[in-house]
Amino acid sequence: MIHEVDSLLKGLLEGGALAGADVKIAFDPPTRDWAARQNAPAFDVYLYDIREDVHRRERGLAEVRDERGVVVRRRRPPRWFRLSYLVTAWTKQPEDEHRLLSAALATLLPHELLAPDELPGALAALGLSVPLAVSGVQTEARSLAEIWSALGGGLKPSLDIVVTVPFPAYPDYDAGPPVTEGAVVRARELDGPLEDGERAHQARHLTAGASEPGDGPARVPGAPIRPGAAR
Repeated sequence: MIHEVDSLLKGLLEGGALAGADVKIAFDPPTRDWAARQNAPAFDVYLYDIREDVHRRERGLAEVRDERGVVVRRRRPPRWFRLSYLVTAWTKQPEDEHRLLSAALATLLPHELLAPDELPGALAALGLSVPLAVSGVQTEARSLAEIWSALGGGLKPSLDIVVTVPFPAYPDYDAGPPVTEGAVVRARELDGPLEDGERAHQARHLTAGASEPGDGPARVPGAPIRPGAAR
Protein backbone atom coordinates (compact mmCIF):
# COMPACT_ATOMS: atom_id res chain seq x y z
CA MET A 1 0.00 0.00 0.00
CA ILE A 2 2.88 2.43 0.71
CA HIS A 3 3.99 2.54 -2.92
CA GLU A 4 0.38 3.30 -3.89
CA VAL A 5 0.31 6.27 -1.50
CA ASP A 6 3.57 7.45 -3.12
CA SER A 7 1.85 7.24 -6.50
CA LEU A 8 -1.20 9.06 -5.12
CA LEU A 9 0.84 12.01 -3.79
CA LYS A 10 2.89 12.21 -6.98
CA GLY A 11 -0.29 12.41 -9.06
CA LEU A 12 -1.78 15.09 -6.82
CA LEU A 13 1.35 17.26 -6.85
CA GLU A 14 1.58 17.04 -10.63
CA GLY A 15 -1.96 18.41 -10.99
CA GLY A 16 -3.98 21.32 -9.60
CA ALA A 17 -2.01 24.55 -9.27
CA LEU A 18 1.14 22.73 -10.43
CA ALA A 19 -0.34 21.34 -13.66
CA GLY A 20 2.10 21.86 -16.51
CA ALA A 21 4.96 22.92 -14.22
CA ASP A 22 8.30 21.27 -14.99
CA VAL A 23 8.98 20.13 -11.43
CA LYS A 24 10.62 16.83 -10.54
CA ILE A 25 8.94 14.69 -7.83
CA ALA A 26 11.39 12.64 -5.74
CA PHE A 27 11.04 10.41 -2.67
CA ASP A 28 14.69 10.41 -1.53
CA PRO A 29 15.89 11.49 1.92
CA PRO A 30 16.67 15.22 1.48
CA THR A 31 20.27 15.00 2.62
CA ARG A 32 23.02 17.50 1.75
CA ASP A 33 24.44 15.15 -0.88
CA TRP A 34 21.04 14.69 -2.53
CA ALA A 35 20.39 18.45 -2.53
CA ALA A 36 23.79 19.14 -4.12
CA ARG A 37 22.88 16.94 -7.11
CA GLN A 38 19.68 18.82 -7.94
CA ASN A 39 19.98 21.16 -10.93
CA ALA A 40 16.25 21.72 -11.65
CA PRO A 41 13.18 22.63 -9.55
CA ALA A 42 12.08 19.62 -7.48
CA PHE A 43 9.69 18.48 -4.78
CA ASP A 44 11.00 15.96 -2.32
CA VAL A 45 8.29 13.83 -0.67
CA TYR A 46 10.16 12.01 2.10
CA LEU A 47 8.36 9.30 4.10
CA TYR A 48 9.75 9.71 7.61
CA ASP A 49 7.25 7.91 9.88
CA ILE A 50 4.88 4.90 9.75
CA ARG A 51 2.68 3.98 12.69
CA GLU A 52 -0.74 2.48 13.35
CA ASP A 53 -3.70 4.69 14.19
CA VAL A 54 -4.92 2.55 17.09
CA HIS A 55 -8.05 4.68 17.54
CA ARG A 56 -9.36 3.25 14.26
CA ARG A 57 -8.80 -0.40 15.16
CA GLU A 58 -11.94 -2.55 14.97
CA ARG A 59 -12.79 -6.00 16.32
CA GLY A 60 -14.77 -8.90 14.91
CA LEU A 61 -15.16 -10.08 11.31
CA ALA A 62 -16.56 -8.26 8.29
CA GLU A 63 -18.75 -10.09 5.75
CA VAL A 64 -17.80 -10.32 2.08
CA ARG A 65 -20.80 -10.84 -0.22
CA ASP A 66 -21.04 -11.87 -3.86
CA GLU A 67 -23.23 -10.27 -6.52
CA ARG A 68 -26.29 -12.12 -5.13
CA GLY A 69 -25.73 -10.75 -1.65
CA VAL A 70 -24.69 -14.15 -0.27
CA VAL A 71 -21.92 -14.15 2.34
CA VAL A 72 -18.98 -16.01 0.78
CA ARG A 73 -16.08 -14.98 3.03
CA ARG A 74 -15.39 -13.31 6.34
CA ARG A 75 -12.33 -11.19 7.03
CA ARG A 76 -10.89 -9.12 9.80
CA PRO A 77 -11.38 -5.34 9.49
CA PRO A 78 -8.40 -3.49 7.99
CA ARG A 79 -5.77 -1.88 10.21
CA TRP A 80 -5.21 1.85 9.62
CA PHE A 81 -1.71 3.34 9.42
CA ARG A 82 -0.51 6.94 9.41
CA LEU A 83 2.09 7.63 6.72
CA SER A 84 3.87 10.91 7.45
CA TYR A 85 5.70 12.72 4.65
CA LEU A 86 8.02 15.70 4.73
CA VAL A 87 7.42 17.72 1.55
CA THR A 88 10.09 20.24 0.58
CA ALA A 89 10.69 22.39 -2.51
CA TRP A 90 14.18 22.75 -4.00
CA THR A 91 15.23 25.55 -6.35
CA LYS A 92 18.09 28.03 -6.57
CA GLN A 93 16.15 30.82 -4.83
CA PRO A 94 14.19 30.68 -1.54
CA GLU A 95 11.42 32.81 -3.06
CA ASP A 96 10.85 30.22 -5.80
CA GLU A 97 10.71 27.47 -3.18
CA HIS A 98 8.04 29.42 -1.31
CA ARG A 99 5.99 29.75 -4.49
CA LEU A 100 6.18 26.01 -5.06
CA LEU A 101 5.12 25.29 -1.47
CA SER A 102 2.20 27.69 -1.85
CA ALA A 103 1.13 25.92 -5.06
CA ALA A 104 1.44 22.55 -3.28
CA LEU A 105 -0.84 23.78 -0.48
CA ALA A 106 -3.42 25.01 -2.97
CA THR A 107 -3.26 21.64 -4.72
CA LEU A 108 -3.52 19.37 -1.66
CA LEU A 109 -6.03 21.21 0.55
CA PRO A 110 -9.09 20.33 -1.62
CA HIS A 111 -8.22 16.63 -1.16
CA GLU A 112 -8.51 16.28 2.60
CA LEU A 113 -10.79 13.24 2.14
CA LEU A 114 -10.15 11.04 -0.89
CA ALA A 115 -13.02 8.87 -2.15
CA PRO A 116 -12.29 5.28 -3.28
CA ASP A 117 -12.56 6.23 -6.97
CA GLU A 118 -9.72 8.74 -6.48
CA LEU A 119 -7.35 6.08 -5.12
CA PRO A 120 -5.01 3.80 -7.09
CA GLY A 121 -4.97 0.02 -7.39
CA ALA A 122 -5.59 -2.21 -4.39
CA LEU A 123 -6.20 0.83 -2.20
CA ALA A 124 -9.30 1.66 -4.26
CA ALA A 125 -10.47 -1.98 -4.14
CA LEU A 126 -11.01 -1.73 -0.37
CA GLY A 127 -13.82 0.78 -1.00
CA LEU A 128 -12.82 3.09 1.87
CA SER A 129 -12.22 6.85 1.89
CA VAL A 130 -8.74 8.00 2.90
CA PRO A 131 -8.06 11.18 4.92
CA LEU A 132 -5.14 13.42 3.97
CA ALA A 133 -4.00 16.02 6.52
CA VAL A 134 -1.81 18.93 5.44
CA SER A 135 0.56 20.57 7.96
CA GLY A 136 -1.53 19.66 10.98
CA VAL A 137 -0.38 19.67 14.58
CA GLN A 138 2.79 17.60 14.98
CA THR A 139 1.71 14.39 16.72
CA GLU A 140 4.59 12.04 15.93
CA ALA A 141 7.22 11.11 18.50
CA ARG A 142 9.98 12.84 16.48
CA SER A 143 9.93 16.58 15.90
CA LEU A 144 10.80 18.06 12.51
CA ALA A 145 13.97 19.57 14.02
CA GLU A 146 15.09 16.08 15.04
CA ILE A 147 14.33 14.77 11.55
CA TRP A 148 16.40 17.48 9.89
CA SER A 149 19.22 16.84 12.36
CA ALA A 150 19.16 13.13 11.52
CA LEU A 151 19.30 13.99 7.80
CA GLY A 152 22.42 16.06 8.39
CA GLY A 153 20.99 19.37 7.24
CA GLY A 154 19.55 22.60 8.61
CA LEU A 155 15.88 23.43 8.98
CA LYS A 156 14.03 24.15 5.74
CA PRO A 157 10.44 25.25 5.05
CA SER A 158 8.30 22.15 4.53
CA LEU A 159 4.79 20.73 4.51
CA ASP A 160 3.94 17.87 6.84
CA ILE A 161 1.56 15.52 5.00
CA VAL A 162 -0.16 12.65 6.83
CA VAL A 163 -2.12 10.08 4.83
CA THR A 164 -4.06 7.54 6.94
CA VAL A 165 -4.60 4.39 4.90
CA PRO A 166 -6.21 0.97 5.51
CA PHE A 167 -4.10 -2.16 5.27
CA PRO A 168 -5.90 -5.52 4.87
CA ALA A 169 -5.63 -7.74 7.95
CA TYR A 170 -5.13 -11.31 6.73
CA PRO A 171 -6.22 -14.08 6.60
CA ASP A 172 -9.72 -14.31 5.15
CA TYR A 173 -12.03 -17.10 6.27
CA ASP A 174 -14.36 -19.09 4.01
CA ALA A 175 -18.02 -18.84 4.97
CA GLY A 176 -20.18 -21.97 5.19
CA PRO A 177 -22.68 -22.67 2.41
CA PRO A 178 -25.94 -20.71 2.72
CA VAL A 179 -29.05 -22.47 4.05
CA THR A 180 -31.37 -23.00 1.07
CA GLU A 181 -34.08 -25.23 2.63
CA GLY A 182 -36.01 -24.87 5.85
CA ALA A 183 -35.46 -27.53 8.54
CA VAL A 184 -38.28 -30.09 8.96
CA VAL A 185 -39.34 -30.81 12.53
CA ARG A 186 -41.52 -33.87 13.20
CA ALA A 187 -43.33 -34.14 16.54
CA ARG A 188 -45.72 -36.86 17.85
CA GLU A 189 -48.99 -35.70 19.33
CA LEU A 190 -49.08 -36.06 23.10
CA ASP A 191 -52.21 -38.24 23.02
CA GLY A 192 -51.33 -40.06 19.85
CA PRO A 193 -50.58 -43.80 19.59
CA LEU A 194 -47.19 -45.02 20.76
CA GLU A 195 -44.77 -46.64 18.43
CA ASP A 196 -43.77 -50.23 19.19
CA GLY A 197 -40.37 -49.21 20.47
CA GLU A 198 -41.80 -46.51 22.72
CA ARG A 199 -44.46 -48.95 24.13
CA ALA A 200 -41.82 -51.54 25.00
CA HIS A 201 -39.59 -48.92 26.62
CA GLN A 202 -42.46 -47.59 28.77
CA ALA A 203 -43.45 -51.09 29.87
CA ARG A 204 -39.91 -51.84 31.05
CA HIS A 205 -39.72 -48.48 32.78
CA LEU A 206 -42.96 -48.97 34.78
CA THR A 207 -42.18 -52.59 35.66
CA ALA A 208 -38.90 -51.45 37.22
CA GLY A 209 -40.87 -49.21 39.62
CA ALA A 210 -40.25 -45.90 37.85
CA SER A 211 -42.97 -43.37 37.26
CA GLU A 212 -43.88 -40.96 34.60
CA PRO A 213 -43.38 -37.26 35.48
CA GLY A 214 -46.39 -35.99 37.44
CA ASP A 215 -47.73 -39.48 38.30
CA GLY A 216 -47.81 -41.05 41.74
CA PRO A 217 -45.69 -44.08 42.70
CA ALA A 218 -45.77 -46.88 40.16
CA ARG A 219 -47.50 -50.12 41.18
CA VAL A 220 -46.27 -53.53 40.17
CA PRO A 221 -49.15 -55.45 38.56
CA GLY A 222 -50.83 -57.83 41.05
CA ALA A 223 -49.63 -56.05 44.20
CA PRO A 224 -52.30 -55.16 46.81
CA ILE A 225 -53.40 -51.54 47.09
CA ARG A 226 -52.74 -50.00 50.45
CA PRO A 227 -55.50 -47.88 52.01
CA GLY A 228 -55.18 -44.24 50.96
CA ALA A 229 -53.02 -45.06 47.96
CA ALA A 230 -53.87 -43.44 44.67
CA ARG A 231 -55.80 -45.63 42.34
